[in-house]
Amino acid sequence: MDCVFCAVVAGAEPAHRVLEDEVAVAFLDRRPLFPGHVLVVPRAHRRTLADLPVADVGPFFLRVQRVAAAVELGLDAAGSFVAANNRISQSVPHLHVHVVPRNPKDGLRGFFWPRGTYPDEAAAVEVAARLRAALAP
Repeated sequence: MDCVFCAVVAGAEPAHRVLEDEVAVAFLDRRPLFPGHVLVVPRAHRRTLADLPVADVGPFFLRVQRVAAAVELGLDAAGSFVAANNRISQSVPHLHVHVVPRNPKDGLRGFFWPRGTYPDEAAAVEVAARLRAALAP
């Protein structure tokens, strides 16, 4: 198999599974930010979130929601960080959602990259307009 996550789903690649059903498989990340860092993947190979069929979005994210609750409860974490990359910084080209346990002063600062501001209100207005246009049918 070319996709390591497809191999995990198929049982051909070992993983510490925490949830598996007909929709998704969730397993511990091999290189966790913190112990309990879980990856949730759809069973079917989908490269990005945009590739996940509309009918599968809700069922998939219900599994992500369950895993996030379990990470907090099972690890006595104060919260969780839930995120997915699409193409850029996506180390495996199979949709996967990271669920990371969080606690105050755990060393993780916001996002993993520098944050900025819009140069002015006009720039924010223009970006919002471009996004609305892209969302138009």
